[in-house]
Amino acid sequence: MNNENVITNSNNLAEKSNISQEEITRCKEIIANLFKYYSERIVGQTNLEKILLVSLMANGHILLESVPGLAKTTSAKVLTEAVNGKFSRIQCTPDLLPSDIIGTQIFNYSNNSFETKIGPIYANFVLLDEINRSSAKTQSATLEAMQERQITIDGKIYKLPEIFIVIATQNPIEQEGTYLLAEAQLDRFLLKEKVEYPTALEEVEILNRIENKVFDNAKSILKLDDLKFLQNLSDKVYIDDSIKNYIAQIILATRYPKNYIASNLAEYINLGASTRGTIAFMQCAKAIALINGRTYVIPEDIKELRYSVLRHRISLNFSAIADNITVEQIIDAIFGAVNTP
Repeated sequence: MNNENVITNSNNLAEKSNISQEEITRCKEIIANLFKYYSERIVGQTNLEKILLVSLMANGHILLESVPGLAKTTSAKVLTEAVNGKFSRIQCTPDLLPSDIIGTQIFNYSNNSFETKIGPIYANFVLLDEINRSSAKTQSATLEAMQERQITIDGKIYKLPEIFIVIATQNPIEQEGTYLLAEAQLDRFLLKEKVEYPTALEEVEILNRIENKVFDNAKSILKLDDLKFLQNLSDKVYIDDSIKNYIAQIILATRYPKNYIASNLAEYINLGASTRGTIAFMQCAKAIALINGRTYVIPEDIKELRYSVLRHRISLNFSAIADNITVEQIIDAIFGAVNTP
């Protein structure tokens, strides 16, 4: 395909999105301000920056995983404090109760009646720090909130805010006093991102910024309406049927891997992705398209998010652990086997 045909095809796709030039301009300005605010406070972690922004734009939950001290909590807080919304931080511990998160009924002796006290889950941005330290019963208390966007106290339903995003962190190397997240709860997270160590130069820059007290100047640079605008605009991004079919084939390959990849790799997969994975690919690809300055989705948008969308949705068996096979290797094999439109 020559350059003329590529430009014509791109223009046709852009027209199908029904997004005006004014909306594109405002979108670029909001995203640029968020990136600027983040980069002024966090050193490196550019991929994490983009993934967090995608979760905000898709109004979806995100799970961050790494060893302690790599700015998971700080990164989440920096990006959410930029938006003028209600922020809540919950430190998960083994003795944390479901009522500590969602709320409970408290007896008021002054009027001899029970009053509802809604817990910290009622916020726009909820940071569940070290979620795998909370018990299975407490983890399950967040399921209704994350999926249904509501909580139930004493039989009464309370709707959560329209913008409601859970940012959870977990430490994969700790075993004592931790509880593995169930597959059903993992699937509630739109994305799962692994945070890597900074380089030596980045470590030095971190020290410089701490000396300069960059974290003491927290401020809101945007409003919740700006974030809602991004979310509504993301919904309007055009995705062609060929891209939808591409997503469906990728998800199908995780469920029936022997039909797509080599049998020696397929045998490591215990469970494939659910339909939530299909929906996550579409929602996130639309957000990535906007971040990259487009009003339509291309296959590269799907590929860019492949690890974050699938790494917690593909379950590997014990043989994979014994043979040092990672889920990222499996994901690469699947993407290599499915034809790109």
